[in-house]
Amino acid sequence: MKTTPSPGQLIEVLGGMYSRELGIDLSGPDRAQIFRWFLAAKLMGAKISTRVALSAWRVFDRRGVDTPERIQQTGWDGLVAILDEGGYARYDFSTATKLLAITGDILKGYRGDLNILHNRSEGPGDLEARLMALGKGIGPVTANIFLREMRSVWPKADPAISPLALPAARDLGFVKGNENPLDALRNAWAAEKARGYIFGDFETALVRLGKDYCRKPA
Repeated sequence: MKTTPSPGQLIEVLGGMYSRELGIDLSGPDRAQIFRWFLAAKLMGAKISTRVALSAWRVFDRRGVDTPERIQQTGWDGLVAILDEGGYARYDFSTATKLLAITGDILKGYRGDLNILHNRSEGPGDLEARLMALGKGIGPVTANIFLREMRSVWPKADPAISPLALPAARDLGFVKGNENPLDALRNAWAAEKARGYIFGDFETALVRLGKDYCRKPA
């Protein structure tokens, strides 16, 4: 009989939020930290390995190109060079173009502060729509990655469970039958909270499991 691990055990084995791994502080609505996570989510949203996406983000971080203003100042050639250094060569040209368009929209429409985008949103659906309207470079996958780890920061951040996390959650017995997946995971977390972590760590651990172990080879 399969034994369901506790959320804490899952986090300890697989790891929690990617923002925590990158040293990004999402304990509050700090505009700089939120944009840093947004940039990481954008890089992770492409059909590229998480390892390469995080490597590229670390180059942006090391060079201090981690604000909308700095991305605009760096320009297309500079962004391509950063992406190439981080191993993101497959999507370097298109990603550089999209980052310039996205950050241009953030600066023009929201004064460079994604908190303003959140505050202007009417609810979770509108929040996702506003994110995906930025520069025509944000898709559902990127929006889900970003908003998943923003649940504890923004009240209107409430995306669906990732398609990667859901099969893992069902396989482990956290979600059963026709119950609402998000409610089931929240109940599982409430029953066995892990000290030092938040629900987002549990959710992301399931994503990691789905990404690394449950996805069928192409």
